[in-house]
Formats: sequence, structure tokens, C-alpha cells
Amino acid sequence: MTTVTVLGTGNMGTAISTLLTQGDNSVQVLGSADSGTPVTGDVVVLAVPHTALAEIVATRGASLAGKVVVDITNPVDFSTFDSLVVPADGSATAQLAASLPQSHVLKAFNTNFAATLAAGAVGDQTTTVLVAGDDTEAKATLVDLVTAAGLKAVDAGTLRRARELEALGFLQLTLAASEKINWTGGFAVIA
Repeated sequence: MTTVTVLGTGNMGTAISTLLTQGDNSVQVLGSADSGTPVTGDVVVLAVPHTALAEIVATRGASLAGKVVVDITNPVDFSTFDSLVVPADGSATAQLAASLPQSHVLKAFNTNFAATLAAGAVGDQTTTVLVAGDDTEAKATLVDLVTAAGLKAVDAGTLRRARELEALGFLQLTLAASEKINWTGGFAVIA
């Protein structure tokens, strides 16, 4: 059994926490009102907006040392909805990893919509979670959590691939926001 903490109670936090309770895992869910509650999970999923990452690092950074930290954010410029707010050769996840050097930081879930995680499917394909990070053991832990819930998971490579995952997530968000695809749809991976 793996212990997981999900920081965030929005659509994504709810979908991910529900998903990860499958496979006999213990899941702690903390919202913004729980800022004083200690994180108990060995795996911590940051199901928050990108703009909340700095505050999480400031308030909870020390308690995340030694833990697998999963960044699901898409660093979108929501004022224009026309670009990412990180340098072209970087990613929000790389910035997070630099701020949490004692944690095992991964990028995952940012290319999935909450509805496809909850349904377990994108169209007629099983939902696939793409995972990027530099720690092989941390990635294997997250892949096991995802596959125990009946979804597919693909190791997308090192943390350098977080940039591409954020670009893919951004594209999918803009397509849904402009009603070119449904929020119950998105990209499927066929392997």
C-alpha cells in the first residue's frame, strides 16, 4: 500500500484522489483551508494551479523532502491564453525541482482532463497518463499507482520532457476552451 497526499480539491484533485484510492492505497486530500495539516503521503500530488506552486514550496517545501512530488500544472498565461509562462527551454516542473532539491519531482496528469481520469477513457481508448522525471524509482511508483487504478501509464522520459508535456497540455486546454474538443475528450495514446 502506498500513502498519497493530494494537495487540491478542485476537479483534478478530486479525480486524481478518487483514482488513487483504487489499488488499496491510503489517500489524504488537503485543500487550501488545511494549510496547517501535515502532509502524510510518501507521494504528494500538487493538483493546484501553477501560480500556487511558489506558496507550496514556501510553506511545505521542507516537509516534501524525500517524497515523490507530482506536478500536474500547466503554466499557461491565463490573461492571454496564448502562451506558457516559462522559458522556451524550460518547464514549470524543472523550476519546481530546482526549488525542491531533496524531493523526487515528476510531471504527470497535466495532459489529462478530470473527466477522462474519472471515466478511465478518452473516446474508446483507455486513459493514458504520461510521466516524466529523472528518478526511475519514483516514476515506477507513480506508474504502479496509475495502472492499479485501471489506467495506462507511459514513461515519457527524463524531466527534460516536462516541457513537451506542458506544451501538449497547453494545446489540449486551448482546444477545449475554444470548443474544438470536449472537456470529456482530449488526446489518446495508442501503444
